[in-house]
This record gives sequence, C-alpha cells and structure tokens, in this order.
Amino acid sequence: MFLPSDALAAEIDDRLGGERYAIERFSTETEFLNFVEHHKHYIDCLILQFTSSLPLVVQHLRDRATFLPAVVLATMPTPLHDTEGTQLENLSESLSATTHQMPPLSTSNAFPYTVYHNAEVVVAAEELDLLEAGMENAIAQFLKRAPHSFSSESIPPSQAMVDAEESYHFVATHQHRLAEKLKERLGYLGVYYKRNPENFFRHLSRSEQKKFLEELEYRYREIIINYFAGDDRTVNAKIDEFVNLAFFSDISATQIVELHMNLMDEFSKQLQLEGRSEEILLDYRLTLIDTISHLCEMYRRSIPRESSESD
Repeated sequence: MFLPSDALAAEIDDRLGGERYAIERFSTETEFLNFVEHHKHYIDCLILQFTSSLPLVVQHLRDRATFLPAVVLATMPTPLHDTEGTQLENLSESLSATTHQMPPLSTSNAFPYTVYHNAEVVVAAEELDLLEAGMENAIAQFLKRAPHSFSSESIPPSQAMVDAEESYHFVATHQHRLAEKLKERLGYLGVYYKRNPENFFRHLSRSEQKKFLEELEYRYREIIINYFAGDDRTVNAKIDEFVNLAFFSDISATQIVELHMNLMDEFSKQLQLEGRSEEILLDYRLTLIDTISHLCEMYRRSIPRESSESD
C-alpha cells in the first residue's frame, strides 16, 4: 500500500486485518518503490492513495515495466468552487503533466481518467467497505487484459522506458502466477465463479474480439515455435497462460482447433514457397492435443457438482 495518510491507513488496517492478507504499508515514495522493485513478483495487488506524489510513483513503475493489479483510493470529484476543489483541480493538472495528457478533473461523480493502467479499479476513499471487492475486481481485470496492451497504452515515452518485450514477459508471468494462486486457494470451481460473463468472448465488441483473437494467435504461435525446443517448463508455462486466457474468456475448444488449422495452413504455404516438405506439420498435432486437453480439463473441473450429477 502506498498510503501517505495515517488515518486512512489505520482504517484500512482495521478492515483488512487478520490472517487473510499480508499487508505492507509505506507512506513515502522511495520506501514504496524500493519494496515493489524487490518483491514485485510476489505482490497480488497494489493499493495507491491518490495524492500529489502519485504521478511520479506510477510513472516510475511504468518506466520499469512493472504492471500489477491496482486499486486507486481517491476522493471522488465534487463541484470545484471551494478550497478543496481547487486543490483537486491543481492535483489533476499535475497528474496530467507528468503522466498521460489527461483532462482536468471533471465535476462528475465518476473518476475521469486512468492513473496507472486501464485495468485498475478506483474506490472512493469515503467508501472503504468496497475495498475488498475492489481488490478482487482489480485482479480479475488484470487477468483479463492482454499482456502487450499494458505497454501499448498511450503513455508518453521516457528515457527509462524498457522495451515492450520486457513488459509483456513480466505481465504474462504475473498473470500466470495469479491464476495459479487462485486455483490453489479456491480450486477450479472457485476460479469458475470468479469469471465475469461480461468478459466472455461472445459479449465483446467486434473490435475487441478481433484484438482478442490476435492475442490468442500470438500466444499459440509461440507455443508452436517452442514446442519441440526441448524446454518443457517454458512450453508448459506458455500453454497454461494460453489456456487461462481462453478459459476466462469462455472460448470453445472448436475455436482453438480453428486457430491451429489456420496457422498450419499459413506454415504450409511458407514451406511450399521454400520448397520444403510439409510432413513436419503433422507433428504439431501434439501441440493441439496438449493444449485442448489442458483447456477441456479446466472446463471439466469448473462444472458445479450439482450440475454434473444431474446430467
């Protein structure tokens, strides 16, 4: 938690205290950023208080390709006619100047722009009873997002910005770790009920479906390229990442088969142009079988017992 406010920190400690959470709270930017840098692979969720120093904090995280599930605690916008309103307006202008080119804080009741990344969840500092639900939603939104989309957001480049490949690797690895943690703690059934139907492929817009299929194809192509490279751990991790993405979007096994066939057709044409035999492509049926078996097993275990017993 990056919480400069002692009063807010004390209230959150009262709400989240107990055995369920392991909480680390920091009131200064330096301490917080040092901790995140050394423990980023083990952090489930960040809680960030919206203050004048937050822009520099999130810019530092983005510059180092550190994208994590996040809840932003903010005082919701109010009509800007008093001293507090003026302070909020100045804060929004400061944030706009140091991160995205964002508009000034509006007078609506909704938080007007992204602070850290587009998978973040904003919770009103006055409504901390929603914090736990906000944390769960932040993790769910983070798992939904394609890894490359974090680095491709409209963020001004900086000298310290790492390349997109490092960002992709960190986010994909962290998504896999969180999904595995959910499975260990809740079982497949718990993961199933954590899925949000609004994120299912069939409910996405056409443009969102197109982007999602491009992401699936990219990941499956990586699996194919690395399948016979000899590093089973890397391939299994990539298959798990692919299956998690397909599972949370409720993709059918038929669509995976279609994706495989389209890629094989593409590779076949390339081999023909190079005058090489296409027989090698038959071996990649193992890739499809392995991936489909992982996905089907995940779906099978996600079916409620009551439902399976009645069928």
